[in-house]
Amino acid sequence: MGGRFRECRARSGRRPDGVWCGCCAVRRGPQWLFSILILVAASSRVEAGCVDPATLAHSTVSITRHFDEEQAPQPGVVAIRGTSWFLSPTSMVTVEHVAAAMKLSGQDWKDVELRRGDYTQSIPARVQRLVGSHTEKVAVLELQSAFSGAQGFALRMEPLIPEEPLVSLAYPGSRPRAAGGRFVKYGDDDRFAGTALLEMYDGDDRLVLDHGASGAPVLDCSGRVVAVVSNLFTTTLQFMSHAIRISTAWGTANVVSVPAQVLKDLSRVE
Repeated sequence: MGGRFRECRARSGRRPDGVWCGCCAVRRGPQWLFSILILVAASSRVEAGCVDPATLAHSTVSITRHFDEEQAPQPGVVAIRGTSWFLSPTSMVTVEHVAAAMKLSGQDWKDVELRRGDYTQSIPARVQRLVGSHTEKVAVLELQSAFSGAQGFALRMEPLIPEEPLVSLAYPGSRPRAAGGRFVKYGDDDRFAGTALLEMYDGDDRLVLDHGASGAPVLDCSGRVVAVVSNLFTTTLQFMSHAIRISTAWGTANVVSVPAQVLKDLSRVE
């Protein structure tokens, strides 16, 4: 099974500032939505002394909403996919544009598929609240029933320090991927007000937090969530008949995230 992926259109794909949305819309094609089950094998590549990504598996999932032809946000789209993480077994977090693309609301329950490794569970969900006072926002989702084995993350309210090492676990392409990196700075202009700019990678792969990674948690080395992945900085080059997306230069930010401080009014439920 497979699928042809395009940019999430919840925010019209590529923005004028060169940032790409990171959730996935899956279109009909010769094959179907595909999840390759792999173990997180990138622990040794994460910053030395930081949290082991394998310990984050019980708190982070791939989230997918499937559509029939009448429900589809655009013709041919059969599913929207992103990453989400737990505050408690019945409360989870992703970025606003993932929830919007999935057409989740605060009133009606909609079935979403949550995948962790080889375990999948379909649970009705709705938006409990949207938080954040800037363009980039976070969606807190309420689940009608608990996700089996879910463990909530603790939140960090203290500001990040430049060069502080960070780690993330996401589900790009519905596959678990770990990324290590660092905090660069907080957004200091109108385009990126209210954001935390990060440099994240897996080895030489600076697009590790790509399609499907929107909503992923970013953690400090004590395992507390410090930010939520929202978008990537990329440039598209046309090479003959092919378009090639490349990341920013090494030593510069390549990920836009929403600081965890927007969740300050929420407490972790044990």
